[in-house]
Amino acid sequence: MIIEPRVRGFICMTAHPDGCAANVGEQIAHVRARGRIDGPRSVLVVGASTGYGLASRIVAAFGCGAKTAGVFFERPGSAKRTASAGWYNSAAFERAAADAGLGAWSYNGDAFADQAKERVAGLIAEHLDGSVDLVVYSLAAPRRVHPESGETFNSIIKPIGAPFTGKTIDARTGALADAAIEPATGREVEQTVAVMGGDDWRRWMEALDGAGALAGGCRTVAYTYLGPEHTWPIYRDGTIGKAKEDLQRTAGALDRWLRARCGGRALLSVNRALVTQASAAIPTVAVYLAMLSPLLRERGADEGCIEQIDRLFRERLYVAGGVPVDGAGRIRLDDHEMAEAAQAAVRERWERVTEQGYRQVLDVDGYRREFLRLFGFGMPDVDYGADVDPQVPIPSIDG
Repeated sequence: MIIEPRVRGFICMTAHPDGCAANVGEQIAHVRARGRIDGPRSVLVVGASTGYGLASRIVAAFGCGAKTAGVFFERPGSAKRTASAGWYNSAAFERAAADAGLGAWSYNGDAFADQAKERVAGLIAEHLDGSVDLVVYSLAAPRRVHPESGETFNSIIKPIGAPFTGKTIDARTGALADAAIEPATGREVEQTVAVMGGDDWRRWMEALDGAGALAGGCRTVAYTYLGPEHTWPIYRDGTIGKAKEDLQRTAGALDRWLRARCGGRALLSVNRALVTQASAAIPTVAVYLAMLSPLLRERGADEGCIEQIDRLFRERLYVAGGVPVDGAGRIRLDDHEMAEAAQAAVRERWERVTEQGYRQVLDVDGYRREFLRLFGFGMPDVDYGADVDPQVPIPSIDG
Protein backbone atom coordinates (compact mmCIF):
# COMPACT_ATOMS: atom_id res chain seq x y z
CA MET A 1 0.00 0.00 0.00
CA ILE A 2 1.20 3.53 -0.84
CA ILE A 3 0.22 5.58 2.20
CA GLU A 4 -0.49 9.29 1.92
CA PRO A 5 -1.87 11.71 4.53
CA ARG A 6 -5.64 12.15 4.51
CA VAL A 7 -6.55 15.00 6.83
CA ARG A 8 -10.11 15.49 8.02
CA GLY A 9 -10.72 18.32 10.46
CA PHE A 10 -8.10 18.16 13.21
CA ILE A 11 -7.06 14.55 12.65
CA CYS A 12 -5.19 12.63 10.00
CA MET A 13 -7.09 9.49 9.01
CA THR A 14 -3.95 7.63 7.92
CA ALA A 15 -0.56 6.98 9.48
CA HIS A 16 2.74 5.77 8.02
CA PRO A 17 4.50 2.87 9.80
CA ASP A 18 7.99 3.74 8.59
CA GLY A 19 7.49 7.42 9.34
CA CYS A 20 6.23 6.71 12.85
CA ALA A 21 9.20 4.40 13.41
CA ALA A 22 11.56 7.14 12.25
CA ASN A 23 9.92 9.61 14.63
CA VAL A 24 10.31 7.20 17.55
CA GLY A 25 13.91 6.56 16.51
CA GLU A 26 14.69 10.29 16.57
CA GLN A 27 13.32 10.58 20.10
CA ILE A 28 15.31 7.59 21.31
CA ALA A 29 18.48 9.04 19.77
CA HIS A 30 17.93 12.34 21.59
CA VAL A 31 17.61 10.63 24.97
CA ARG A 32 20.62 8.39 24.40
CA ALA A 33 22.76 11.36 23.38
CA ARG A 34 21.98 13.04 26.70
CA GLY A 35 23.33 10.14 28.73
CA ARG A 36 22.14 8.00 31.61
CA ILE A 37 19.50 9.15 34.13
CA ASP A 38 19.52 7.85 37.69
CA GLY A 39 15.78 7.33 37.79
CA PRO A 40 13.06 4.69 38.06
CA ARG A 41 13.62 1.00 37.36
CA SER A 42 10.06 -0.15 36.66
CA VAL A 43 7.54 2.19 35.03
CA LEU A 44 3.89 2.16 34.01
CA VAL A 45 2.67 4.74 31.49
CA VAL A 46 -1.10 5.08 31.10
CA GLY A 47 -1.60 6.74 27.71
CA ALA A 48 1.75 5.59 26.31
CA SER A 49 1.36 5.69 22.55
CA THR A 50 1.61 9.37 21.51
CA GLY A 51 2.77 12.79 22.69
CA TYR A 52 3.96 13.22 26.25
CA GLY A 53 3.04 9.66 27.22
CA LEU A 54 5.16 8.14 24.45
CA ALA A 55 8.02 10.47 25.34
CA SER A 56 7.73 9.39 28.98
CA ARG A 57 8.05 5.74 28.04
CA ILE A 58 11.05 6.47 25.83
CA VAL A 59 12.86 8.47 28.52
CA ALA A 60 12.12 5.85 31.19
CA ALA A 61 13.47 3.06 29.00
CA PHE A 62 16.34 4.60 27.07
CA GLY A 63 17.35 7.19 29.66
CA CYS A 64 16.86 5.23 32.88
CA GLY A 65 17.12 1.67 31.59
CA ALA A 66 13.71 0.88 33.12
CA LYS A 67 11.38 -1.93 32.29
CA THR A 68 8.13 -0.38 31.04
CA ALA A 69 4.48 -1.24 30.70
CA GLY A 70 2.36 0.89 28.39
CA VAL A 71 -1.41 1.23 28.26
CA PHE A 72 -3.21 2.64 25.22
CA PHE A 73 -6.27 2.15 23.02
CA GLU A 74 -5.11 2.05 19.41
CA ARG A 75 -6.31 0.59 16.13
CA PRO A 76 -4.21 -2.09 14.39
CA GLY A 77 -3.81 -2.04 10.64
CA SER A 78 -5.51 -4.25 8.10
CA ALA A 79 -4.87 -5.12 4.49
CA LYS A 80 -6.93 -2.10 3.41
CA ARG A 81 -6.47 0.37 6.24
CA THR A 82 -3.55 1.78 8.14
CA ALA A 83 -3.21 1.42 11.87
CA SER A 84 -3.44 4.49 14.07
CA ALA A 85 -0.22 6.41 14.63
CA GLY A 86 -0.14 5.30 18.27
CA TRP A 87 -0.15 1.64 17.20
CA TYR A 88 2.84 2.17 14.90
CA ASN A 89 4.63 4.23 17.56
CA SER A 90 4.20 1.47 20.13
CA ALA A 91 5.33 -1.21 17.71
CA ALA A 92 8.48 0.78 16.91
CA PHE A 93 9.14 1.41 20.61
CA GLU A 94 8.87 -2.28 21.51
CA ARG A 95 11.17 -3.31 18.66
CA ALA A 96 13.78 -0.76 19.72
CA ALA A 97 13.46 -1.79 23.37
CA ALA A 98 13.96 -5.44 22.46
CA ASP A 99 17.07 -4.58 20.41
CA ALA A 100 18.43 -2.72 23.46
CA GLY A 101 17.64 -5.56 25.85
CA LEU A 102 14.98 -3.53 27.66
CA GLY A 103 11.79 -5.18 28.90
CA ALA A 104 8.63 -3.68 27.39
CA TRP A 105 5.05 -4.92 27.57
CA SER A 106 1.85 -3.28 26.37
CA TYR A 107 -1.89 -3.48 26.96
CA ASN A 108 -4.25 -2.27 24.24
CA GLY A 109 -7.72 -1.55 25.58
CA ASP A 110 -9.98 0.86 27.42
CA ALA A 111 -7.82 2.33 30.20
CA PHE A 112 -10.94 3.50 32.07
CA ALA A 113 -12.19 -0.07 32.55
CA ASP A 114 -11.53 -2.06 35.72
CA GLN A 115 -10.47 -4.97 33.50
CA ALA A 116 -7.56 -2.90 32.19
CA LYS A 117 -6.35 -2.17 35.71
CA GLU A 118 -6.60 -5.84 36.68
CA ARG A 119 -4.80 -7.03 33.54
CA VAL A 120 -2.03 -4.47 33.90
CA ALA A 121 -1.54 -5.34 37.59
CA GLY A 122 -1.08 -8.94 36.45
CA LEU A 123 1.37 -7.84 33.79
CA ILE A 124 3.36 -5.92 36.42
CA ALA A 125 3.39 -8.98 38.68
CA GLU A 126 4.63 -11.21 35.89
CA HIS A 127 7.10 -9.00 34.05
CA LEU A 128 8.02 -5.91 36.08
CA ASP A 129 9.35 -7.56 39.24
CA GLY A 130 5.97 -7.27 40.92
CA SER A 131 5.78 -3.50 41.36
CA VAL A 132 6.42 -0.14 39.71
CA ASP A 133 8.27 2.84 41.15
CA LEU A 134 6.83 5.39 38.70
CA VAL A 135 3.33 5.71 37.25
CA VAL A 136 2.86 8.29 34.49
CA TYR A 137 -0.76 9.23 33.79
CA SER A 138 -0.99 10.84 30.34
CA LEU A 139 -4.39 9.78 29.10
CA ALA A 140 -6.25 11.89 26.52
CA ALA A 141 -9.59 10.41 25.51
CA PRO A 142 -12.84 11.81 24.12
CA ARG A 143 -15.19 9.60 26.17
CA ARG A 144 -15.34 7.38 29.20
CA VAL A 145 -17.66 4.61 30.30
CA HIS A 146 -17.69 4.68 34.09
CA PRO A 147 -16.69 1.22 35.37
CA GLU A 148 -19.23 1.24 38.22
CA SER A 149 -22.30 3.02 36.87
CA GLY A 150 -21.86 2.11 33.21
CA GLU A 151 -22.69 5.73 32.30
CA THR A 152 -20.97 7.14 29.21
CA PHE A 153 -19.38 10.57 29.55
CA ASN A 154 -18.21 12.67 26.59
CA SER A 155 -15.62 15.41 26.93
CA ILE A 156 -16.19 18.60 24.99
CA ILE A 157 -14.10 21.69 24.29
CA LYS A 158 -16.28 24.70 25.06
CA PRO A 159 -16.12 28.03 26.88
CA ILE A 160 -18.14 28.59 30.03
CA GLY A 161 -20.57 31.47 30.50
CA ALA A 162 -20.24 33.19 27.12
CA PRO A 163 -19.78 32.22 23.45
CA PHE A 164 -16.25 32.00 22.08
CA THR A 165 -15.09 33.42 18.78
CA GLY A 166 -11.53 33.17 17.56
CA LYS A 167 -9.21 31.92 14.86
CA THR A 168 -7.84 28.49 14.13
CA ILE A 169 -5.63 26.92 11.46
CA ASP A 170 -6.90 24.37 8.98
CA ALA A 171 -4.26 21.62 9.27
CA ARG A 172 -5.01 20.44 5.73
CA THR A 173 -4.71 23.74 3.87
CA GLY A 174 -2.97 26.06 6.30
CA ALA A 175 -5.76 28.59 5.93
CA LEU A 176 -6.83 30.81 8.81
CA ALA A 177 -10.39 29.93 9.77
CA ASP A 178 -13.00 31.34 12.13
CA ALA A 179 -14.18 29.34 15.12
CA ALA A 180 -17.38 30.10 16.97
CA ILE A 181 -18.45 27.95 19.92
CA GLU A 182 -21.47 28.27 22.16
CA PRO A 183 -20.93 28.05 25.93
CA ALA A 184 -21.12 24.71 27.69
CA THR A 185 -24.06 23.61 29.73
CA GLY A 186 -23.55 22.54 33.32
CA ARG A 187 -23.95 18.92 32.24
CA GLU A 188 -21.26 19.29 29.59
CA VAL A 189 -18.87 20.67 32.20
CA GLU A 190 -19.59 17.69 34.47
CA GLN A 191 -19.05 15.22 31.63
CA THR A 192 -15.73 16.79 30.63
CA VAL A 193 -14.49 16.65 34.23
CA ALA A 194 -15.57 13.00 34.42
CA VAL A 195 -13.44 12.15 31.37
CA MET A 196 -10.45 14.47 31.74
CA GLY A 197 -10.31 15.12 35.48
CA GLY A 198 -8.52 13.12 38.14
CA ASP A 199 -10.98 10.35 39.00
CA ASP A 200 -9.45 7.69 36.75
CA TRP A 201 -5.90 8.60 37.82
CA ARG A 202 -7.00 8.03 41.42
CA ARG A 203 -8.66 4.72 40.50
CA TRP A 204 -5.47 3.52 38.80
CA MET A 205 -3.36 4.27 41.86
CA GLU A 206 -5.84 2.65 44.23
CA ALA A 207 -6.12 -0.44 42.01
CA LEU A 208 -2.34 -0.81 41.77
CA ASP A 209 -2.00 -0.37 45.52
CA GLY A 210 -4.70 -2.97 46.14
CA ALA A 211 -2.80 -5.41 43.94
CA GLY A 212 0.44 -4.75 45.79
CA ALA A 213 1.94 -3.28 42.61
CA LEU A 214 3.28 0.01 44.02
CA ALA A 215 6.90 -0.06 45.16
CA GLY A 216 8.01 1.80 48.27
CA GLY A 217 8.56 5.46 47.46
CA CYS A 218 6.55 5.16 44.22
CA ARG A 219 6.00 8.41 42.40
CA THR A 220 3.19 9.27 40.03
CA VAL A 221 2.96 12.24 37.69
CA ALA A 222 0.22 13.59 35.45
CA TYR A 223 0.50 16.35 32.87
CA THR A 224 -1.36 19.63 32.69
CA TYR A 225 -1.22 23.04 31.03
CA LEU A 226 -1.86 26.63 32.09
CA GLY A 227 -1.00 28.86 29.15
CA PRO A 228 -1.30 32.63 28.50
CA GLU A 229 -4.37 34.81 28.56
CA HIS A 230 -4.97 34.44 24.82
CA THR A 231 -5.99 30.80 25.37
CA TRP A 232 -7.90 31.24 28.63
CA PRO A 233 -11.47 31.62 27.25
CA ILE A 234 -11.32 28.23 25.53
CA TYR A 235 -8.83 26.52 27.83
CA ARG A 236 -8.25 27.62 31.44
CA ASP A 237 -11.68 29.24 31.85
CA GLY A 238 -13.48 26.61 29.76
CA THR A 239 -14.52 23.00 30.21
CA ILE A 240 -10.93 21.74 29.91
CA GLY A 241 -9.86 24.15 32.62
CA LYS A 242 -12.47 22.73 35.00
CA ALA A 243 -11.15 19.24 34.31
CA LYS A 244 -7.59 20.42 35.00
CA GLU A 245 -8.72 21.98 38.29
CA ASP A 246 -10.08 18.58 39.27
CA LEU A 247 -6.77 17.01 38.25
CA GLN A 248 -4.98 19.50 40.52
CA ARG A 249 -7.19 18.57 43.47
CA THR A 250 -6.60 14.89 42.80
CA ALA A 251 -2.84 15.42 42.72
CA GLY A 252 -2.97 17.00 46.17
CA ALA A 253 -5.08 14.20 47.62
CA LEU A 254 -2.96 11.48 46.02
CA ASP A 255 0.23 13.14 47.24
CA ARG A 256 -0.96 13.07 50.85
CA TRP A 257 -2.13 9.48 50.47
CA LEU A 258 1.10 8.23 48.84
CA ARG A 259 3.32 10.01 51.36
CA ALA A 260 1.52 8.22 54.17
CA ARG A 261 1.12 4.93 52.31
CA CYS A 262 4.60 4.29 50.94
CA GLY A 263 6.66 7.45 51.21
CA GLY A 264 5.81 8.30 47.60
CA ARG A 265 4.75 11.43 45.76
CA ALA A 266 1.98 12.47 43.36
CA LEU A 267 2.78 15.48 41.20
CA LEU A 268 1.47 17.54 38.32
CA SER A 269 3.88 18.70 35.65
CA VAL A 270 2.85 21.89 33.84
CA ASN A 271 4.24 21.38 30.34
CA ARG A 272 4.51 23.83 27.46
CA ALA A 273 2.05 24.04 24.60
CA LEU A 274 2.93 21.70 21.73
CA VAL A 275 1.33 20.37 18.58
CA THR A 276 -0.30 17.12 19.66
CA GLN A 277 -3.38 15.23 18.53
CA ALA A 278 -5.21 16.73 21.51
CA SER A 279 -4.08 20.36 21.13
CA ALA A 280 -4.82 20.40 17.40
CA ALA A 281 -8.52 20.18 18.28
CA ILE A 282 -8.56 23.36 20.36
CA PRO A 283 -9.38 26.63 18.53
CA THR A 284 -6.99 29.57 19.13
CA VAL A 285 -4.38 27.15 20.52
CA ALA A 286 -3.34 26.24 16.96
CA VAL A 287 -2.77 29.93 16.19
CA TYR A 288 -0.84 30.36 19.42
CA LEU A 289 1.36 27.33 18.63
CA ALA A 290 2.18 28.62 15.15
CA MET A 291 3.31 31.85 16.81
CA LEU A 292 5.07 30.41 19.86
CA SER A 293 7.44 27.92 18.27
CA PRO A 294 9.35 30.39 16.05
CA LEU A 295 9.58 32.82 18.99
CA LEU A 296 11.17 30.15 21.18
CA ARG A 297 13.47 29.04 18.36
CA GLU A 298 14.74 32.61 18.13
CA ARG A 299 15.67 32.34 21.82
CA GLY A 300 17.17 28.86 21.55
CA ALA A 301 14.47 27.55 23.89
CA ASP A 302 12.18 25.55 21.60
CA GLU A 303 11.37 22.02 22.82
CA GLY A 304 9.25 19.13 21.64
CA CYS A 305 7.69 16.39 23.72
CA ILE A 306 10.90 14.41 24.08
CA GLU A 307 12.97 17.43 25.12
CA GLN A 308 10.36 18.39 27.70
CA ILE A 309 10.10 14.95 29.26
CA ASP A 310 13.85 14.37 29.17
CA ARG A 311 14.22 17.62 31.14
CA LEU A 312 11.44 16.53 33.51
CA PHE A 313 13.31 13.36 34.46
CA ARG A 314 16.79 14.90 34.57
CA GLU A 315 16.07 18.26 36.18
CA ARG A 316 12.86 17.85 38.16
CA LEU A 317 11.67 14.35 39.13
CA TYR A 318 15.03 12.75 39.92
CA VAL A 319 17.35 15.39 41.34
CA ALA A 320 19.13 15.54 44.66
CA GLY A 321 17.38 17.61 47.30
CA GLY A 322 13.80 16.90 46.29
CA VAL A 323 11.47 17.82 43.45
CA PRO A 324 11.39 21.59 42.76
CA VAL A 325 7.79 22.87 42.59
CA ASP A 326 5.95 26.19 42.47
CA GLY A 327 3.74 27.68 45.18
CA ALA A 328 0.86 25.39 44.16
CA GLY A 329 3.06 22.29 44.38
CA ARG A 330 3.41 21.87 40.60
CA ILE A 331 6.48 21.09 38.52
CA ARG A 332 6.95 23.86 35.96
CA LEU A 333 8.31 22.87 32.55
CA ASP A 334 6.54 25.77 30.85
CA ASP A 335 9.21 28.18 32.07
CA HIS A 336 10.56 28.99 28.59
CA GLU A 337 7.07 29.49 27.16
CA MET A 338 5.85 31.68 30.02
CA ALA A 339 8.99 33.82 30.30
CA GLU A 340 7.96 37.48 30.18
CA ALA A 341 10.09 38.22 27.10
CA ALA A 342 8.43 35.40 25.15
CA GLN A 343 4.91 36.39 26.20
CA ALA A 344 5.56 40.07 25.46
CA ALA A 345 6.48 39.05 21.92
CA VAL A 346 3.31 36.96 21.70
CA ARG A 347 1.15 39.92 22.78
CA GLU A 348 2.78 42.17 20.18
CA ARG A 349 2.37 39.70 17.33
CA TRP A 350 -1.15 38.66 18.30
CA GLU A 351 -2.46 42.03 17.19
CA ARG A 352 -1.05 41.38 13.71
CA VAL A 353 -2.91 38.11 13.07
CA THR A 354 -5.22 39.19 10.26
CA GLU A 355 -6.63 37.47 7.20
CA GLN A 356 -4.16 39.33 4.99
CA GLY A 357 -0.97 39.14 7.05
CA TYR A 358 -1.17 36.06 9.26
CA ARG A 359 1.56 34.18 7.40
CA GLN A 360 4.01 36.95 8.26
CA VAL A 361 3.33 36.37 11.96
CA LEU A 362 2.56 32.66 12.14
CA ASP A 363 4.74 29.74 11.10
CA VAL A 364 1.83 27.98 9.43
CA ASP A 365 4.03 25.64 7.39
CA GLY A 366 5.92 24.64 10.53
CA TYR A 367 2.66 23.97 12.35
CA ARG A 368 1.43 21.76 9.53
CA ARG A 369 4.75 19.89 9.41
CA GLU A 370 4.59 19.18 13.14
CA PHE A 371 0.96 18.08 12.82
CA LEU A 372 1.75 15.62 10.01
CA ARG A 373 4.80 14.26 11.86
CA LEU A 374 2.40 13.06 14.55
CA PHE A 375 1.13 10.57 11.97
CA GLY A 376 4.52 9.66 10.53
CA PHE A 377 4.55 11.97 7.52
CA GLY A 378 7.31 14.38 6.48
CA MET A 379 10.13 12.46 8.15
CA PRO A 380 13.51 12.70 6.38
CA ASP A 381 14.92 9.56 4.73
CA VAL A 382 11.52 7.84 4.55
CA ASP A 383 10.46 6.75 1.07
CA TYR A 384 6.81 7.73 0.99
CA GLY A 385 6.46 6.39 -2.54
CA ALA A 386 7.34 2.87 -1.46
CA ASP A 387 4.82 0.09 -1.08
CA VAL A 388 4.55 -0.70 2.66
CA ASP A 389 2.60 -3.24 4.70
CA PRO A 390 0.10 -1.44 6.99
CA GLN A 391 -0.12 -4.52 9.23
CA VAL A 392 2.66 -4.09 11.78
CA PRO A 393 2.65 -6.25 14.93
CA ILE A 394 3.30 -5.07 18.49
CA PRO A 395 5.42 -7.94 19.82
CA SER A 396 3.98 -8.14 23.36
CA ILE A 397 0.40 -8.01 22.02
CA ASP A 398 0.65 -9.98 18.78
CA GLY A 399 3.35 -12.39 19.90
